[in-house]
Order: sequence, then structure tokens, then C-alpha cells
Amino acid sequence: MQRVILQVPMSKDLKEKAQSASQDLGFSSIQEAIRVLLTKFAKKELSLKVTEEVEEVTRLSKVAEKRYKKAIDDIKAGRNIYRPKNKEEFFKMLRS
Repeated sequence: MQRVILQVPMSKDLKEKAQSASQDLGFSSIQEAIRVLLTKFAKKELSLKVTEEVEEVTRLSKVAEKRYKKAIDDIKAGRNIYRPKNKEEFFKMLRS
């Protein structure tokens, strides 16, 4: 098999983000991730769909915001937290 080198111009920022993402997914390098991607794409085992997604922002009511803030403060302070002693106690708590 004859090997060729594919050069793809891109911004430094894009390269760094792609390297980080490929490592997060368990690839040893961005080259390995691209090689796997192109192999799957060439075998038509990979389909691509480009969409523009708009992130929806959910706004909490004032009451809900207050409740979540209190819960987070309690967790940070170690209040109102139950820690089961063993797995049986944990599952009993889940079933109740």
C-alpha cells in the first residue's frame, strides 16, 4: 500500500481544539482520529449531516432558582446529605 500525505490548512485554534477532542475520545493523535474518520467515510460507514444548532436556554423561575441555590449551598456545606454505609442501604434508599 502506497502512503500519501494529506495537508489540510486550518487555523491553529481549530487544530488545538481538534487535538484535545481526539484525545478526549481516546485517540493517540489527531492523525489517528482523521485516519479512522476517513477510513469509515471511504467505506460509506459514516454519514455526515451539517446542521446549524441554536442552543436553547432554559430560564428557571425565581422559586426554582432559590431552591437550586439552597441545594447547592447545602451540598457545599455538607448539610442534608445522606451517605449510605453499604450497597444494600443504598438500594433500599433508592427503592423507597
